[in-house]
Amino acid sequence: MTPPLITNLYTADPSAHVFNGRVYIYPSHDRETDIAFNDNGDQYDMADYHVYSTSTLEPPYADVVDHGVVLRTEDVPWVGKQLWAPDAAEKDGKSYLYFPARDKAGVFRIGVAVGERPEGPFVPDPEPIRGTFSIDPASFVDDTDGAAYLYFGGLWGGQLQCYQGGHDKFDTAWLGPQEPSGADKKALFPKVARLSADMRSLVDDEVRDLVILAPETGEPIAADDHDRRFFEAAWMHKKDDTYYFSYSTGDTHYIVYATSKSPLGPFTYAGRILEPVLGWTTHHSIVEFQGRWWLFHHDCELSKGVDHLRSVKVKEIFYNQEGKITTEKPE
Repeated sequence: MTPPLITNLYTADPSAHVFNGRVYIYPSHDRETDIAFNDNGDQYDMADYHVYSTSTLEPPYADVVDHGVVLRTEDVPWVGKQLWAPDAAEKDGKSYLYFPARDKAGVFRIGVAVGERPEGPFVPDPEPIRGTFSIDPASFVDDTDGAAYLYFGGLWGGQLQCYQGGHDKFDTAWLGPQEPSGADKKALFPKVARLSADMRSLVDDEVRDLVILAPETGEPIAADDHDRRFFEAAWMHKKDDTYYFSYSTGDTHYIVYATSKSPLGPFTYAGRILEPVLGWTTHHSIVEFQGRWWLFHHDCELSKGVDHLRSVKVKEIFYNQEGKITTEKPE
């Protein structure tokens, strides 16, 4: 078992990227709260973001730097509460922080803030990104053509299930711990959109489903397939010519992945990366650093099981000759 990477604060939902020869980690910041655990996630009452960086991923993590608070709830005009899992990107000398939050009406939107350096600080745009909704934005800049994408979505407290009538139709009847079920129902899919050249808007405001297929049938994963269906925590990375979309299954607590030859999919389910951890949530990112691949995730070991007080961890992962992800180094 690896020790926590960050110990000065409770942190979760780590999004890791390599900028300027260092690993930068963009986590959410857990804090103490009296709010009782519920399926809407009200106990995750985050109010700001810190950025961390390091030059080594080997314990005892002596080089981890906390760059301090880079964005607060009160900095963003449209935000009501809950700065949840963020991500970041770098393009043309600028850094971009993507973040979800509830607006003044309690509906989750996704915003963007811009900085001059990957460690921030970041200045938010005054409105959320038009066309986005729900939570867990994950940015991806394709090294093939420079195109940038935003992946997002999360069920239950993340409200993704409220948009079954269309990406612009928020249905309050679906608020709370519910989602489609039944033999004839397909799972709700994460969303993907092309980012415009400015990295602060979507191309033509177009959002599409990122379809995930079952390998044995070639059909979309079923809604009742809770071990494999998408719940939250979208992440995209690329190795060679294969795109790897990984995510949390939510109430079954796995991190799993699917593969495609296109960043827009469709993707085919390929396996598990991480088994359930201590704590209800599981959220991750995957990055290559110094020729090795690393899985960032969180658990509640440091808080001795307090669900809303989580800590970021990291472990090495590997690929076999077929391109499958494995947690054990191949012989």
